[in-house]
Amino acid sequence: MTWKVGNLELKTPIIIASGTWGLGDTLLQYLTPQELTYAVGALVTKGLSLEPMSGNPPPRLMETPCGLINSIGLENPGIKTFLEDYYPRLRELKIPLIFNLHGNSEEEFIRLAEILREVGEEAIELNISCPNVKKGGISFSQSPEVVFELIRGVRKVFEGFIAVKLSPVGPVMETALACESAGADALTIANTYPALGIISYEPLRIIRGGLSGPAIKPLTLRLITEVSSRIKLPIIASGGVMSGKDVFDYLLMGASAVQIGTANLIDPWSPIKIYEEIKELLRSYGRLLDKGNT
Repeated sequence: MTWKVGNLELKTPIIIASGTWGLGDTLLQYLTPQELTYAVGALVTKGLSLEPMSGNPPPRLMETPCGLINSIGLENPGIKTFLEDYYPRLRELKIPLIFNLHGNSEEEFIRLAEILREVGEEAIELNISCPNVKKGGISFSQSPEVVFELIRGVRKVFEGFIAVKLSPVGPVMETALACESAGADALTIANTYPALGIISYEPLRIIRGGLSGPAIKPLTLRLITEVSSRIKLPIIASGGVMSGKDVFDYLLMGASAVQIGTANLIDPWSPIKIYEEIKELLRSYGRLLDKGNT
């Protein structure tokens, strides 16, 4: 099996999503390098910033009937520490790495891309749901014009694969078109959906964060069909994938590859199980996919 997302070639259409497998050490407690290379096409790193970030105070997670609300707050050790302490072991896996990046300004995104270019990495995913401090703290994703300038600036310093992880709310179509015009190679659709959960009544404790898991799959599936009808960029689906059928549904509706996120937190072996399921579905219904994949 070979799979292409733009100029990024994968052995399988399964990508492990950012923030759902730690910094690599957690994942390797459960899956061997052989199992990973068998089932996984690429790994998206935990979101990385220029400087370390401590994230939000607890509570950070709340389970819902059909999903999970998370409020991690982009906690990470910073790009320098990641490259020194975690990167060498991940490179030994021989699986394509896609570096998820977030910055508070266009300049921070550009500097992160420059650092990765210098170490020879060739694939990044830009998280544009983070706040733009130079624009009053409003999320990058809420302004297609700002997103256009951001991607154009990153493209000037980074010749490799650039995916942009869209927010599911706001001017999604306009932002997708801006990404295409600015030179992005692919879109990841989508980030988590804004949500709120009540943890306790006395005292009243709530969590504001992003909803992931099975509940959002129908929403994301529709979003992908709408975006793919107007743009030519490859789409990486992300939202509620728990089975091989979920992967196939996304591929059928316009995605070129699929990220697995919340499922990893429920069952670390889910990528292996989902890969076996999607292989059977592709044997039976692969003729329905007209993407040039084999």
